[in-house]
Amino acid sequence: MDGAAEELERRSKFLNSLIQKKKSTQQQDHNRRPNVRVRASDMPLVLQDRAFRCARDHLDSMPAKLDSKRLAAALKKEFDFSYGPAWHCIVGTSFGSYVTHSLGGFLYFSIDKVYILLFRTAVEPLD
Repeated sequence: MDGAAEELERRSKFLNSLIQKKKSTQQQDHNRRPNVRVRASDMPLVLQDRAFRCARDHLDSMPAKLDSKRLAAALKKEFDFSYGPAWHCIVGTSFGSYVTHSLGGFLYFSIDKVYILLFRTAVEPLD
C-alpha cells in the first residue's frame, strides 16, 4: 500500500508540473500578443477574430516601422477574397472618419497604438 501511495504522489507532482508549464506558456504567449481592443463593431465575432489574426500576422511580419498602407491593403484583400467585394480599410495612429457601411460589416479596433477601421459597402451591379 505504501508503494501505491508513493506512486500516486509522484504522478500527482508530475501532472501539477505539466499544468504549471502549460499556464506559464499561455501567460508568455498572452504577454507577447499585441493588445487588441474593439472600439466599435457591427460585425460577427468570427469575422472580428479573422481581422484580429490577419492584422497581428501582418504587424508581426513588418520591420520595426509601421507600414499602414501595406497593412490596410492586406486586410482589404483578405476580406475581399474571403467574404466578397467592397471591403475598405483605413489604418493609422491618428485619423477621423465617418462612413456608411453594410449591416454586419463594420469593425473599428486597435492593436497597441495602431487603429484599424474595416468596413464593407454594398456593391450595385451595373446594368
